[in-house]
Amino acid sequence: MAWTKTYDGEEPQRINKWLGQSGVCSRREAEGLVEQGLISIDGVKVTEPGRKIEKGETLTLADAATDKLASAMSVILNKPIDYVSAHPNEGEVPAVRLLTKANLSGQSETIPDRDTRLAPVGRLDKDSRGLLILTEDGVLTKAVIGPDADSEKEYLVTVNGTITHEKIRRLCHGLRMDGRALKPAIVTHEGGQVLRFILTEGRNRQIRRMAELVQLHVVDLFRIRIGHVHIGELPEGKWRTMTTHERDGLIDKSKADKSLKPDPISSTFVPPEKPEKPVRRQGTSAKKLDPYRNADGYSKRNYKAKSRPKYPGTK
Repeated sequence: MAWTKTYDGEEPQRINKWLGQSGVCSRREAEGLVEQGLISIDGVKVTEPGRKIEKGETLTLADAATDKLASAMSVILNKPIDYVSAHPNEGEVPAVRLLTKANLSGQSETIPDRDTRLAPVGRLDKDSRGLLILTEDGVLTKAVIGPDADSEKEYLVTVNGTITHEKIRRLCHGLRMDGRALKPAIVTHEGGQVLRFILTEGRNRQIRRMAELVQLHVVDLFRIRIGHVHIGELPEGKWRTMTTHERDGLIDKSKADKSLKPDPISSTFVPPEKPEKPVRRQGTSAKKLDPYRNADGYSKRNYKAKSRPKYPGTK
């Protein structure tokens, strides 16, 4: 079914940007739909990727466009260690190789092949395991790891070393990495040598490096949640398709977080006005304010000492 919406913005906007902000597709996907002639404005097919839409104009996606976007696949994988989530180097095995019919948990209309375009949403290192999202959906990718994304990622981390309250306090707040302060984290002691980390950012090998800063060494890192998507009982090495509820929840959370961020104009810092200098009152009290005045009220600022009297026999 065709998707239609009328633009009500005050200023003209590029259609790829508007579709991206509307959560319909990513900007790159929008450009691809334009190239395929699947987008029209007020009944006229759009042929230029840079075309802007103006207030009152109605944009329509052809049935083929909505079908293509709806067919974008997203899966959840319980990645074992020794598999890489990103592009593999020589001798490494990519996690997408696990997306086979034999490893499917549940049902899926589509089984990815070796040439799949599924890409990982966020890093999960070769020596880490657990929840990994792979998708063809540009909107979902932006919602989870885009520049404005701050979805929570939860991990169970086993460490070597002495765990103390002071170390946990520093892990929660007070560490710097690469010259920048880390965002506040939630870190709790789960008993034994296990810590629970909840982060809203994802710097390179962040948890392992955080642990090293407080003299702890990570021996096992297991991601169990991204946003409201949990790994649940999914066995290691198995995968399942992401539900519509899970996808919509991640995207809606991203939109809600973005709407709560302060307006950069209204939140601009305005320095307080300098207090007025106190007006010095005239009279006795004013004289007391000047430490150079004597009891008679005469100022000593320009006081010039009288020459000493000469005594007989002195020059």
